[in-house]
Amino acid sequence: MADEAPPIGLTAHSLGVPSPTLRPAPARRDWMDATPQGFANRCLPLTMANAHGWEVVGEGAFEAWWNGGPNASDITIRTEREGRPAAVSHFGSGVLTFHIDMLFRTDPGYSLWVSGPTNTAKDGIAPLTGVVETDWSPATFTMNWRFTRPRHPVRFAPGEPLCLLFPIPRDLIERVRPAIRPLAADPALEAGYRGWSASRARFNAALKEPGSEARAQGWQRDYHRGRIGETTAGDHVTRLRPCPFEVP
Repeated sequence: MADEAPPIGLTAHSLGVPSPTLRPAPARRDWMDATPQGFANRCLPLTMANAHGWEVVGEGAFEAWWNGGPNASDITIRTEREGRPAAVSHFGSGVLTFHIDMLFRTDPGYSLWVSGPTNTAKDGIAPLTGVVETDWSPATFTMNWRFTRPRHPVRFAPGEPLCLLFPIPRDLIERVRPAIRPLAADPALEAGYRGWSASRARFNAALKEPGSEARAQGWQRDYHRGRIGETTAGDHVTRLRPCPFEVP
């Protein structure tokens, strides 16, 4: 049996001030639960992405709006309940900023991907994404959201995730060698694709037939099971379980 891969370190150092709440990102989303029969939760790529990392959770409640101008003073923030991380207008250009008052450390060669919560839309504002070299820098970072239109109030509630983060190898992208090839160049892959495509078309057609087996099944589970036709995944994963941060 192959040895298990060594764990990758991710440490959040407190700074002597109240620290924000950190939690493993959940696989579910309210809007996914609200789809008919919760069908969006059947999409394994969505739920895996949802749980891919850790969230920084806001404790306060506030409403903010932007008048469309370029200055920091062009954003107004009305606090309803104090809590960390507090929202401020620092950069201007319609950018709302949260100071993440913790110093994160990753193993050598690993950076931290910092963005908004995955597959979570917020009307009138969008999260900005950054990659931070947290294996050497002694500086904290900010989480920033940018208004997408002026004069539209945006509200953040207590317990709402403000940020999602996870470590990535810093040289990952530069090690990738992308290429485009005709599918016919890989006969086995082409046969697998043709078989899946025909099966998918038959299933979708049968969904329109009352009393069909496809209607009884509701959805195809092959990918979820890690097997499509003769193709079987050797290390298929259907659920992520990020470890909670250890608290001394």
